[in-house]
Amino acid sequence: MMKQIFILAMMLFATSGTAIAQDVALKTNLLGWATTSLNVGVEVGIAEKQTAQLFATINPWKFSRDRKVRFWNVEPEYRWWTCQRFGGSFFGLHALAGEYNIKNVDLPFGILPKTKRGRHYEGWYIGAGVTYGYQWLMSRHWNMEASLGVGYAYSPYKLYGRCARCLDKNHRNYVGPTKAALSMIYIF
Repeated sequence: MMKQIFILAMMLFATSGTAIAQDVALKTNLLGWATTSLNVGVEVGIAEKQTAQLFATINPWKFSRDRKVRFWNVEPEYRWWTCQRFGGSFFGLHALAGEYNIKNVDLPFGILPKTKRGRHYEGWYIGAGVTYGYQWLMSRHWNMEASLGVGYAYSPYKLYGRCARCLDKNHRNYVGPTKAALSMIYIF
């Protein structure tokens, strides 16, 4: 499903107009890689001080001691730049959606209630937030970006115990950090 969404977004960006220098950027979040999460993003200039970004992340791994934080996430974002696009400060509005399967890991910020060993959560989420970030020009084609977003997410979930027995169905209304990025960017 995520592959189809990404391909569709790429086709929309590709057909939205003629790409000229400083109009398209390919990026990856180094903080995501530090947590073993595969990620890639595409950002496209849509006006003199505006860009649109689509970012996708997936973490399919299991870890030692029966721990896992499996998830996928897509995050479209609109950005308004204070000076010029792809350089300096920007403010953004982002949406987020995804699914997760988390076992024997306590997440920060009270994202999910803590569980006893051997139990796990499965669920999905959808939300939105605001972003502030800054992009440093390193060379003609390379930039570095730092950004932080806060917002709201709604997440229905199921809590499973041993033997895959559903123990609880509930939901969370989360307010807090919704994104953090330190990204390497290649601008075409």
